[in-house]
Amino acid sequence: MRPLILAAATLLAACTPAAPPQSAPPAGTQYQERKAFLAAAHPLAVEAGLDVLRRGGNAVDAAVAVQAMLGLVEPQSSGLGGGAFMVHYDAASTAVTVYDGREVAPRGATPDMFLDDGGQPLPFRTAVLSGRATGVPGAVAMLALAQKQHGKLPWNDLFGDAERVAREGFTVTKRMEHFVHGPYPQSNAPDVVRYFSDGRGGKVRAGDTLKNPAYAALVHRLATEGPEALYRGETAKRIVARLHDGNLASSMTEADLANYKPVVRQALCGSYRVYILCVPPPPSSGVGLLQLMAMVERTDIAARGPDDPVAWVQYAEASRLMYADRDAYVGDVANVPVHGLLDPAYVASRAALIGDRAGPAPHAGTPPGAVTARIDATQEVAGTSHFVIIDGEGNAVSMTTTVESFFGSGRMVDGFFLNNQMTDFSFVPEGPNAIAPGKRPRSSMTPTIILNRDRSLAGAIGSPGGNAILGYVAKALIGAIDWNLPMKDAFALPNLIARGDSFAGEESRFAPTLRAEMAKRGVTVRAGSGEDSGLHGVLIREGGRFDGAADARRDGIAKTVSLPENR
Repeated sequence: MRPLILAAATLLAACTPAAPPQSAPPAGTQYQERKAFLAAAHPLAVEAGLDVLRRGGNAVDAAVAVQAMLGLVEPQSSGLGGGAFMVHYDAASTAVTVYDGREVAPRGATPDMFLDDGGQPLPFRTAVLSGRATGVPGAVAMLALAQKQHGKLPWNDLFGDAERVAREGFTVTKRMEHFVHGPYPQSNAPDVVRYFSDGRGGKVRAGDTLKNPAYAALVHRLATEGPEALYRGETAKRIVARLHDGNLASSMTEADLANYKPVVRQALCGSYRVYILCVPPPPSSGVGLLQLMAMVERTDIAARGPDDPVAWVQYAEASRLMYADRDAYVGDVANVPVHGLLDPAYVASRAALIGDRAGPAPHAGTPPGAVTARIDATQEVAGTSHFVIIDGEGNAVSMTTTVESFFGSGRMVDGFFLNNQMTDFSFVPEGPNAIAPGKRPRSSMTPTIILNRDRSLAGAIGSPGGNAILGYVAKALIGAIDWNLPMKDAFALPNLIARGDSFAGEESRFAPTLRAEMAKRGVTVRAGSGEDSGLHGVLIREGGRFDGAADARRDGIAKTVSLPENR
């Protein structure tokens, strides 16, 4: 597939370097000199990234170490067998660049591969455990490309912590225990049961120590051989063999792995209040986040605050309108109407539908340049992670990374789980997210870099959560920017994902009186499902203070540290 680099000229201008690269950050940059920030979904991943920064590495170097550790200690969410989107900010040039490491469909993939003999979509449980569920993984190749272009330390210096912890073992968390023992298809898959065995006929519990010598050996080879250790040779052979095992075998070949290519894309940027938000273009759903925020900006939500039921109705209605458009138009196809979805007149027409009461489920609109809207049958579940890094020079990384569902397809090779990203395609062979060889499934992953209007860094944010990612990030941005909440309090706001006829969320987190007033206005919040939000982010407040946080719903932490002076 050819890269999709689509955006209105006015939006792309926001992401184009304003001046040639320079030796010092531009005037007005607000981050603290030689201070660094890192937030990720596990303390060991944060420490691995900070170790790289302390040794003179930059944000991209640290991202490699963070991902290597997350793949070990949070394998239910991401790993070396998955994919990712990275948005990178270069402080010297003020350029924002997207690195697309999304998985791709094997050359032998067919549009009807998830249909049964009667032409009906397979049950998700059946599809997710099959060999066909796995796409060609992209996270490692993407990180290698980004690190080659921006890194400061040698590649082989970035995996030591992950290798050591894999050999020595780490402590199982309550969260990992939940997924190991949970009611998910993968929880009882043979490889999951085998890996998490406690040696006494059961599976590990929180507090147990888990070792992974196979993973230690693989990351050692990755360090010494580069990404070829995953995409060629013995590991590639084992991946293909594991995916060809059982019914509904994959069509993936060693050539599919060897030929994987990450894509460098122009960031898609749009304004919100005093800031510029920069996100990945399709096949990410970043355009949906920009459209949602543009609609919200046309309401009076900022003046209302988090205790006002109308504010939540406005947020919910903007979300429903965005999802209707996103589902109908966004995918790895050549005719995504990015210009039209962000056209000011079209956004205004959609925002005009937002009132103080929820109406019927909205249909997709017809933005300028759109082809006929198609019904979408994508089932996108949550099995993802996010992290944010700002290094001592003000470079930043916002990266969302995934194996798709919990433990991916439940199949393991060399100590890591294989993704099930093929089930992120629509099972029905029509619409923008239909399966095709070499195609990347549509993603809700929306890692975001936030700029001031002078193009200095203002922050970064993102979240896991499947199709709910867009809602989680929008909620946090509204809380932190419009309601001026500390980032941790913005993350702690109740989650509400409004899509179609559904208002799913954390009903118990809404005050009873607020929930009742929302219901009177047509927004009846019902308990959702999945792994919920895992927001990680930071805003650079007045005086250069890092106001950052890790979502308390997960195991992560956020740290601001002082770094040694440059030598």
